[in-house]
Amino acid sequence: MDELPLVHDAAWWRGAVIYQIYIRSFADADGDGTGDIGGIRSRLSYLRDLGVDAVWITPWYPSPMADGGYDVADYRSIHPTYGTLADAEALIREAHECGLKVVIDLVPNHTSDRHPWFQAALAAEPGSRERDRYVFRPGRGRDGELPPNDWRSVFGGPAWSRAPDDVAGEWYLHLFAPQQPDLNWEHPDVRAEFLDILRFWLDRGIDGFRIDVAHGLVKQRGLPNLGVDHEDVMEPPDRLDHPHWDRDPVHEIYRSWRRLVDEYPGEQMFVAEAWVASPARLARYVRVDELHTAFNFDFLRCSWHPHRLREVIDTTMNALHAVGAPTTWVLANHDVTRQVTRYGRPHTSGHGPRREALLEAVNLELGVRRARAAALLMLALPGGAYLYQGEELGLWEVEDLPEELLQDPTWERSGHAVRGRDGCRVPLPWSGDTPPFGFGPGEGARPWLPQPVAWKDYTVEAQADDEHSMLSLYRAALRIRREHPALGGGTLRWLEAPSGVLLFARDPNFLCAVNLSPDPFPLPEGSEPLLVSCPLGDGLLPPDHAIWLNSGKSESATAD
Repeated sequence: MDELPLVHDAAWWRGAVIYQIYIRSFADADGDGTGDIGGIRSRLSYLRDLGVDAVWITPWYPSPMADGGYDVADYRSIHPTYGTLADAEALIREAHECGLKVVIDLVPNHTSDRHPWFQAALAAEPGSRERDRYVFRPGRGRDGELPPNDWRSVFGGPAWSRAPDDVAGEWYLHLFAPQQPDLNWEHPDVRAEFLDILRFWLDRGIDGFRIDVAHGLVKQRGLPNLGVDHEDVMEPPDRLDHPHWDRDPVHEIYRSWRRLVDEYPGEQMFVAEAWVASPARLARYVRVDELHTAFNFDFLRCSWHPHRLREVIDTTMNALHAVGAPTTWVLANHDVTRQVTRYGRPHTSGHGPRREALLEAVNLELGVRRARAAALLMLALPGGAYLYQGEELGLWEVEDLPEELLQDPTWERSGHAVRGRDGCRVPLPWSGDTPPFGFGPGEGARPWLPQPVAWKDYTVEAQADDEHSMLSLYRAALRIRREHPALGGGTLRWLEAPSGVLLFARDPNFLCAVNLSPDPFPLPEGSEPLLVSCPLGDGLLPPDHAIWLNSGKSESATAD
């Protein structure tokens, strides 16, 4: 790969490590079994000492919780289970005092069906201003008994539901659950409302927004048939003219948002959740007048294969650097199988709503080795990175949750064929030998999802003083990343290495090697280990491990 130009911009988000908090499962301050803002406030010192730069908090708004809070009933308030608006403001202030930025989720593609706008739409006539804020259409068939088109919900089943008690027989669009009606982004009320929502939170000191379903929002006029019988939010669209994903007019919306944010002092940012067909399509979201960053899901989805990983790294960096944007790496989030489990399966690309999950046995020992190596790879790459709560503890996917406790809408919408995403959302283990592992005060209430008994060896308390633990590895990596002048933003250069080994240099004097081959890899002469994902012996890096090295010199680039 040709050396890419360094963008001389010290904005914090260009090289930040941001820690995702799934609020229901992070920490419970009031003992009701559900995480809350008080729990986050009580653990700010943990996050500071871990070494991250910011936190991203999943939706904390009032919600009926049909989809874990991504069905928002009020964008300017806090769900009572999580606390109050005053609690949120206190968290923002205290996080800033700890040196942490705060990023919150924004859900613009749809609202809850309990949102006042949708309730007004149901009570209004077809063609009214209230209905036009959403996507209502008459049904097909003699009596309108068929959905308006063949679009499918990403959670399973049709993307249309009949408006209840609607004498006109109209249907409304919901690309997700029926309780999440899609907004009509051609309506001026919708555009004005979200600009005001952004102002509301910016005025309270928020440092950024993660945009849920950023590739959605705009639908093709006429709503033509799609011609396929399923959709999946955790997969990029397989066509460039998709009628409801990644449509060109969405970019003008983000230009208007960028203009608003740029009016505020400071360095507030956006990060896009955009499942698109290629890095080139992703780069369109982070052009200089649009959003700041976007998750690199191609990296997350990539199998444990050296050539594929290198190809993803190269194509992503070239595409994003061409528009002056940093890369933003990610290995896990609240929607995908945890990486210890993914990497412990023969086919490591499986990541979505668990269609294949129970078909292949998991080798957790292998998964942990690869997850440790993947963490060092990700944190050594140029740009920013996101960590998902619990990955720093080496937690695995909980795939044996009792069926009666599953809450992900995919479970019901798929006719109990797909278990959904609950397995990566199990509450964190903090301390003690028995559940709930310090998740709440004292014994507390039973957590909203049960924790495996085996997590007793994976609590924060159990790992804190173990120099070989996953937590110690992450703490050391984040400390070195902050201190070493080569890490964060910038460039990389690939170096010659045996087949199956990824070896790259970052100036000044930094090397990263990841051994994905079956054979031990001799470390480069003259280099000194900074951090290794496993104990070393005889100067050889074993398979499925990674190492950071101080080279003591600037390495020359290869010609390949």
